[in-house]
Amino acid sequence: MAKDGEKSEWKECVWNPRTREFLGRTASSWGLIILFYIVFYLFLAGLFALTMYIMLQTLDDHKPTWQDRLSTPGLVIRPHHEPQETNDIIYTIQKTESWDKFPQKLDEFLSPYNDSIQAQKNHECTPEQYFLQEDSGEVKNNPKRSCQFNRTILEECSGLQDRSYGYQEGKPCIIIKLNRVIGMLPGKDGQPPSVTCGAKRDDSDKIGEMLYFPSNGTFDLMYYPYYGKKAQVNYSQPLVAVKFLNITVNQDVNIECKINSNNIPIGNERDKFAGRVSFRLRINSDK
Repeated sequence: MAKDGEKSEWKECVWNPRTREFLGRTASSWGLIILFYIVFYLFLAGLFALTMYIMLQTLDDHKPTWQDRLSTPGLVIRPHHEPQETNDIIYTIQKTESWDKFPQKLDEFLSPYNDSIQAQKNHECTPEQYFLQEDSGEVKNNPKRSCQFNRTILEECSGLQDRSYGYQEGKPCIIIKLNRVIGMLPGKDGQPPSVTCGAKRDDSDKIGEMLYFPSNGTFDLMYYPYYGKKAQVNYSQPLVAVKFLNITVNQDVNIECKINSNNIPIGNERDKFAGRVSFRLRINSDK
């Protein structure tokens, strides 16, 4: 009998036929509490939607409203390994299979810079001055034009005269680019930024002579400022090529390239490699 009583009490906790309560609440009580939560969550959803709408009104589709702009953009070299765990370039001149991947990667990287493609998409700009395209109040000057950077500017490192980019002769080319920063004006008083490369201290006698393309390794001012991927759809990043003419073979040569500009600081407390890139170059020869 005791067990039957406990069973009956348990059933009444779920459904009480005398008071017509389900889990301790009547139908009207359940209706009111469900209605309350529906209204409450609809209010929260509406408040969230309103907040998002107001926030989106402050954003510009073509450039970030706020950006933690780096004072010193980074440098990147090509060719590079994928995934990019190291910038080492190591090969043997007599073994084509050890270096043929480097010209292939450079061809792929430089294909958008072909003169015919640049002539179709971009404009001939006035060198040695910024290509400013500011908005006029609320009228947006979009899409913005971009300046041509023709592959032929890289001359001996363009891959057009020498399909091996010098790797076959032990005189390899590397391509350097400066990372994009929206609105950056890298240089003042008409002085364009440039790249210089050199061996690290212990390898200074191994690096030999170098050629830069364009001459002096400069990034012309006409490619700046950069206005962003959406505003400047066809933007072609300027490049600098470095050709190593007589580097010491069968030895590691540790090389560092850095940006030189009168308004871009090199290195900082947060990133000592800002504005520079290091890599190891080793050219082996069986001769």
